[in-house]
Amino acid sequence: QVQLVESGGGSVQAGGSLRLSCAASASTFKSRCLAWFRQAPGKEREGVAAINTGGGSTYYADSVKGRFTISQDNAKNTLYLQMNNLKPADTAMYYCAAGPGVNWARIDAYNYWGQGTQVTVSS
Repeated sequence: QVQLVESGGGSVQAGGSLRLSCAASASTFKSRCLAWFRQAPGKEREGVAAINTGGGSTYYADSVKGRFTISQDNAKNTLYLQMNNLKPADTAMYYCAAGPGVNWARIDAYNYWGQGTQVTVSS
């Protein structure tokens, strides 16, 4: 059973924008925390942004604050990541994840993962 499916990735020039979507099953969308991670070749997977589904609080990595916005649409069971002013350093495979929370930035805090969507930013 597929729990999370990402879409919206692509290739853009620096300064451009993309909006990533993550379609979730109804049960998975009820997870306490929903998040976006990214992984570039040869690097560790890192947390990008997360949202508390109960209270709506959001969290961001310092590298993306002011440029990225995480949000959720409960009616569509979909998680979004709006990415503006993209930089070459943002190039990576982006994954959505769902879990009980506690520490949003830790990979092992999440129970479900999507297959990833590629984002490539050229200068």
